Amino acid sequence: MIKHLRYLLFVTVLLSACSTTKYLADGQKLYSGTEIIVKDSSIKKSDANNIKAEMKALVRPKPNSSLLGLRVKLWLYFKTKARKGFIQKFFSKYGEPPVLISQVDLAKNSTIMQNRLQNESYFQATVSGDTVGKAKTAKAVFTALPGPPYIIRNVTFPIATDNSLDTAVRGTMKETLLKKGDKYNLDVIKSERLRIDARLKEKGFFYFAPEQLIVQYDSTIINHQVDLNVKIKPATPERAREIYSIRNIYVYPNYSLRDTSLKLDSANAYRWYNIVDPRNTARPYLFANTVLLHPNDTYSRTTHNNSLNRFINLGPYRYVKNRFEDVTPDSPKLDVYYFLTPYKRKSLQLELLGRTTSANYTGSQINLSWKNRNAFKGGELLTFTLFASTDVQAGGQNGGFNVFQYGAQTSLSWPRIIAPFNVKSSNAYIPRTVLSVGYTATDRQKLYALNTFSGSFGYQFKTDIHKLHELNLLEISSTKLRNVQQLYLDSIAKTSNPALKHVIDPQFTWGPSYAYSYDNTTEDYRTNSIYYRGKVSLSNNLYGIITGADTLAGKDKKFLGSTFNQYVKAEGEFRFFHKINAGNKIAARVLAGVGLPYGNSTILPYSQQFFIGGPNSLRGFRARSIGPGSVDATALNNGFIADQSGDIKLEANLEYRAKLFSIVYGALFADAGNVWNAKPHQAGGTFGPNFYKQLGVDAGFGLRFDATVLVLRTDLGFPLITPYINGSGSRSVTPSFKNAIFNLAIGYPF
Repeated sequence: MIKHLRYLLFVTVLLSACSTTKYLADGQKLYSGTEIIVKDSSIKKSDANNIKAEMKALVRPKPNSSLLGLRVKLWLYFKTKARKGFIQKFFSKYGEPPVLISQVDLAKNSTIMQNRLQNESYFQATVSGDTVGKAKTAKAVFTALPGPPYIIRNVTFPIATDNSLDTAVRGTMKETLLKKGDKYNLDVIKSERLRIDARLKEKGFFYFAPEQLIVQYDSTIINHQVDLNVKIKPATPERAREIYSIRNIYVYPNYSLRDTSLKLDSANAYRWYNIVDPRNTARPYLFANTVLLHPNDTYSRTTHNNSLNRFINLGPYRYVKNRFEDVTPDSPKLDVYYFLTPYKRKSLQLELLGRTTSANYTGSQINLSWKNRNAFKGGELLTFTLFASTDVQAGGQNGGFNVFQYGAQTSLSWPRIIAPFNVKSSNAYIPRTVLSVGYTATDRQKLYALNTFSGSFGYQFKTDIHKLHELNLLEISSTKLRNVQQLYLDSIAKTSNPALKHVIDPQFTWGPSYAYSYDNTTEDYRTNSIYYRGKVSLSNNLYGIITGADTLAGKDKKFLGSTFNQYVKAEGEFRFFHKINAGNKIAARVLAGVGLPYGNSTILPYSQQFFIGGPNSLRGFRARSIGPGSVDATALNNGFIADQSGDIKLEANLEYRAKLFSIVYGALFADAGNVWNAKPHQAGGTFGPNFYKQLGVDAGFGLRFDATVLVLRTDLGFPLITPYINGSGSRSVTPSFKNAIFNLAIGYPF
């Protein structure tokens, strides 16, 4: 009883402390919000609710913000007003001055609402406003009488005649936004004008504008109907009625604002365009994939915009300016000019990064990069990078076995497809050919050190803004042991964990890969958005078949003196995001991967295996500490938990994200998954029909500090179900802070 009284007293004091109306002067009333009343029994309840929500959003000003009914920002304003202390000054920027009922202009707000309703088919609408007050607060009450909505009965377009513009406008009729049976809506009419203009721009009507269209309406039809008539304004100028085509095209690869002359006497013709480049800064063929307009082509806005995007995506150019010139008054022709301002060709960059690695470790990295943005005057990007990093896991029993890496990476990217066959594309994205070579030295303290050499040659191309294709004709990777510590050798000898030996085994993979990505998550207006990435990798498949490689039969084969790995690997990741409102979101992810070793291999090479656990995976378990299957890694090793891996992976994650205040977001999450071997190597570690009984499950909560350019994330994960029989004699775990894992990471987990 006493406990409850204390709680009640605390709440009372809190409410009293956050009371804000006591600071108001005599006669002032705090604006507490808006109420919308819709008086019209003929309107559907759903329509009335929509009107209330829309009209309420129009009212200005907005009342003071509140949290759980408490106007905290207003309270801060009053408490820090005219204070000189450091703390008061610090909190004053979060304060919010009072919004008084006297600031609400009832007549102006009523007029705005009435106009909006009339623009949305309620031609007879009227709105009036009043206030309802208490001692220190008052609200605005608006009463709307919408009247009946007016419905579109007929829509007519210009009749096709010898006039090309009338014919073109009528040709857009099938895709019209003005539908019979819909309510009249002025915003839809404006969108229809923009739609028609966009279609006309594809047909060569370069000088046409949406304002040269008019949509007349007749509201005298019985039963509250309206007829719409789409027309071209009589005052439309003659050149807006003409279909324009392209005459000459000029490209200036080394343009600066100081250039005042077009220098057409310096133009050199190359195929269908002309290059004006007295200093020879670029080879003429560089622009063959970017200049998509051709002489005598009818002007098309899409083709024009795609060309501009391609110029920007070439790489060497900082700015792209474009100009069209009407050159033949007696015949509708355009000359096209592209003015390109280049970056500095060579640059040196130093980066200090916080990162989360693929091994689910958090750490830092330093990169020193040299770039040449136009290495051979063909738009090639040549990059050479030196890097060093250190990675640790924040939380869990890492035991000091941190990871240090250093190495070098060089790559050469061409803004075109380098192939013995011709590849044509006309979208906004430039296909690229990429050659890369790299070396990485990995030193895991107290355990072992590895050398890895890698290289790849392939293509990257987008078919639209959402879809990315990555085809590597060849990926090569070779990993060999540099040194190993006695602690690690003793662990191999004392335990029955084959994963320990597998980590330091020589690895040699060689083969193609293909990856496809779809991503529309950058489009913030979507309620639901998705991300998908799938990849298929092969290694030494044809060579292994030709040589008859079969390690189980004692027929181990080598390539260039090295035993090679042979496998087929497929993996996929799907993410789904549902926006509840501006500050709340549900995020879900499903991952699946399978690698099938055969011929010269009985298990995937360690670098190609799957891992699970850690800050970007199952957050209630240490990084790479789960699996394979029901194997208990903690019972296998002495002094540290080896990285557990598998040929098959299943994982699912669910997260609720909510904005708390300022840049601080909260999250509730749950994760489940495991990895397995494709073939028997460890008891309980092979994928089988009872795989679902070996899933690890966790749940937890966390904070995200989202400063846009950097997201710092903290998660506290609680294991709920282990894949193995734990110390309690079952797979279930009672959640407690003693067995929780704290994760510190950069960026969102997915």
